[in-house]
Amino acid sequence: MGQKGAETRDRLLDATQELIEAGGYFGAGLNQVIAASGAPRGSLYFHFPGGKDQLVGESVRRAGGMIGDALGGLAGSSPSVAEFVDGVLRHLGDRLEESGWRKGCPVATVALEMAATSDPLHEACSEVYASWQEALRAQLSGRPDADDLAVTVLALVEGALLLARAHRSRGPLDSVSRQIGALLALTRPA
Repeated sequence: MGQKGAETRDRLLDATQELIEAGGYFGAGLNQVIAASGAPRGSLYFHFPGGKDQLVGESVRRAGGMIGDALGGLAGSSPSVAEFVDGVLRHLGDRLEESGWRKGCPVATVALEMAATSDPLHEACSEVYASWQEALRAQLSGRPDADDLAVTVLALVEGALLLARAHRSRGPLDSVSRQIGALLALTRPA
């Protein structure tokens, strides 16, 4: 694929991600993706012969990778797990607020709407969540409860994003950050 083809593919994925985050799977119709991307209809089927589920699955994986990259960057610069999680919540809060409360989690809406009915989308959502959980578990390495805490922290982050979006407020993110810090202090290994 040449540079023009790669640019068209990226525009299709960018438009899909924007539409999914704003309106979910059903808010990202192919006509809307084509209109938002400016790509010709034929390009959509050329780059995504599997149709909408392939397009959305790749968009979810791509967006998940971007968040994962941010997690990786924060991991190296945070002296403690609590500060790492606080940095993650600040990053996600900035992203959410800068988008006018439209960009919460790039995976959650698709997972809620489609994971039970579409195997390809279930796999994409599961892969992204597993990678984020692994990034959290790596920060908790050496703790016997690292796996359980990683799931707990991820669930708290996802819930905080949902509430922040619903309330159009960073308050839930700030509350969860404080509570995760307290939880980690309480469950510190001996």
